[in-house]
Amino acid sequence: MASLIAFALTISLVFNIATSQSNITRGSSLSPNGATNRWLSPSGLYAFGFYPQKDGYALGIYIAQTSQRTVVWTASRDNLPLFNNATLEFTTNGGLVIDQAQGQQINIFDAGASIASMQDSGNFALFDSQGTVLWQTFDNPTDTLLAGQRLVAGKTLFSSISEVDQSIGVFKLAMLPDGNLVQYANLGTEPIGSSYWSSNTTGTGPNVTLNLDSNGFLYLLQNSTNFITNLTQGGFPSNNTIYRTKIDVDGIFRLYSHDLRNMSKNGSVIWASSNDKCAGKGLCGVNGYCEVMNDDARCRCLPGFEFVNPELWSMGCERNYTLEKCKMNNLGTAVRMESLSNARWEEATYEIPEATTQEDCSAACLNDCHCEVALFTGSECRLQRLPLRFLEVTDSDSNVGLIKLYVASSNNGSDPSNPWIQIKKARRMGIFVSGVSLISISLLVLLFSGVLIYKARVWAYRKVSDNKNSQLFENVGPRAFSYAELERITNGFKEELGRGSFGIVYKGIIKNSMKVVAVKKLKEELAQQREIEFQTEMKTVPCWAERIRMAIDIAHGILYLHEECETAIIHCDIKPQNILMDGYNCAKISDFGLAKLLEHDQTRTSTLIRGTRGYVAPEWYKNLPITVKVDVYSFGIVLFEILCCRRSVENNFPVNEAILEEWVYDCYETDELSKLVNGEDVDKHTLDRMVKIGLWCIQEDPALRPSVKQVVLMLEGTVNIPVPPNLASFLSTVV
Repeated sequence: MASLIAFALTISLVFNIATSQSNITRGSSLSPNGATNRWLSPSGLYAFGFYPQKDGYALGIYIAQTSQRTVVWTASRDNLPLFNNATLEFTTNGGLVIDQAQGQQINIFDAGASIASMQDSGNFALFDSQGTVLWQTFDNPTDTLLAGQRLVAGKTLFSSISEVDQSIGVFKLAMLPDGNLVQYANLGTEPIGSSYWSSNTTGTGPNVTLNLDSNGFLYLLQNSTNFITNLTQGGFPSNNTIYRTKIDVDGIFRLYSHDLRNMSKNGSVIWASSNDKCAGKGLCGVNGYCEVMNDDARCRCLPGFEFVNPELWSMGCERNYTLEKCKMNNLGTAVRMESLSNARWEEATYEIPEATTQEDCSAACLNDCHCEVALFTGSECRLQRLPLRFLEVTDSDSNVGLIKLYVASSNNGSDPSNPWIQIKKARRMGIFVSGVSLISISLLVLLFSGVLIYKARVWAYRKVSDNKNSQLFENVGPRAFSYAELERITNGFKEELGRGSFGIVYKGIIKNSMKVVAVKKLKEELAQQREIEFQTEMKTVPCWAERIRMAIDIAHGILYLHEECETAIIHCDIKPQNILMDGYNCAKISDFGLAKLLEHDQTRTSTLIRGTRGYVAPEWYKNLPITVKVDVYSFGIVLFEILCCRRSVENNFPVNEAILEEWVYDCYETDELSKLVNGEDVDKHTLDRMVKIGLWCIQEDPALRPSVKQVVLMLEGTVNIPVPPNLASFLSTVV
């Protein structure tokens, strides 16, 4: 009898919930093009469902009665856009899941909910059978707060990329644990200089929340009772009016009102964190700055630069020509400095030469191959490299920015009044000619390679039985061959490839692996005296600048695999042996035999351990699902090898130096990084930056490792690098 009464009470409670709000039962579903694509709140004011998103769809909550859809919450912003065949299902076990093609799923809530509800407050909630809220959108805001909703300490609002793309953008509003409400450029971290607005309530204590009332009163409250400060005075109409705050695409935090009697109008702005529409730091990306024209923010590029994407200013600007630095005279060009008055940008000075005038400052930059821009403050000249971040041009600054420009000289037919046109035309013609040539050559190479690959594979299959007892060698360094072996490899030194001061180079093929090799046969009369020189040549390492360029090339290659391919690829075996250098000394990633492809919207996968000892991330050994972060870990080890010009494990080294990552960390902790480069004359600032990047990459917790996109930005100096966490607790366990 007691169980029947409890069951009856449960049914009664569920029924009461169902009659007081718009409820959704288990088994219900939505789809963009299906019969049901949204669930309305009881009054029809808000809707939870699919709506068009750039290049696809998004799932979220929007004000359904406005003439232009006003989005107030978006699901899974890291996975946009969704496909037109996506389906949202409130599953029979009480989960909320987005299903896409080929069985791909995005879990919003796992399981256990009895009823889902779209409420007139704009909140979408999941309840258990007792009416307890298990999950709700009010606790997981995206870029908007509605009346009755709070932003608690540790939570953050992120702007959207654009008005038609709800993916995470370049600004954020964070409620900090110390009670301060702050707006930052969204760089993954909060480096000094990236904030541009705050409530100035630092130190007011923990548990401070940002609150919005139904009359437009926006304020900070501690422990739900202690008033801290108000951002608006409130007192706006509460009848027939709804309010919302949003961190907009331009980075400004605004309070909007909507008149329910005339929903054909868009919302009206009644408060903003700043009236300066250029206030958001990073609005125009690197090498770009913002100007207000006709009450609208407009982005401009530095002289000699153009937008990476004219439709998405936040991607910044790049040079509208490509020339090799410090070799301009060979290309028939002239170099000059262009001034930009009232400029300032993020401090990243590498040298302050003696220069008391603007002309002296210009000359100092012109005579320095590394200098690309300089900032003359009236008393100081600060030399800097590109890119420039947080560039501002305001009337309040007396600084003069000086930008190094490479312009066509007057003897090559360029128009002095507009030298950029000729450079861009020449570049475009060069690209066209190069493109046609490359396509033609590529087709021939592909045809020729196809024939060779086919023949090589047929030959390899025929030799499988002969290779059963082949000796396997760890690919960690040069292998010694006997003269007889070299004679067989080269077919009796038959095919000559070239001649040098040491001897003649012959083409050879290692039969077991079908690898094509070059074999240098020393001249007999010079063999003894040239042996040492030959060994030295084989052991040479690239110079410091080449090593840094190599690291950046590798990171760009991994970025392409992770984020720029149609299907994300985890390489699973990033190591020096799989990095090749092309004819232009550009590093290329090779050997995809262990690579793992991720399905669309799949972020992790389970598989048997792959990779090479010394470069394998810790999660492989723990049998955990792996993500693209395993490649980031391997890159961190490779970066250390590039910097230090040695292998990750050297058994003949002292115990404290044998394992490279442990030694690097020890040197970093004791501020003895010069040991890593054996006294080599390198840029200490760059070395420190590279070591910190590597230490971030090899964090044991994959969530702490940066994405490869962040790694690229750090390598190129676009973002500041925070101090890495302590690694000592786990380095000794990494094999």
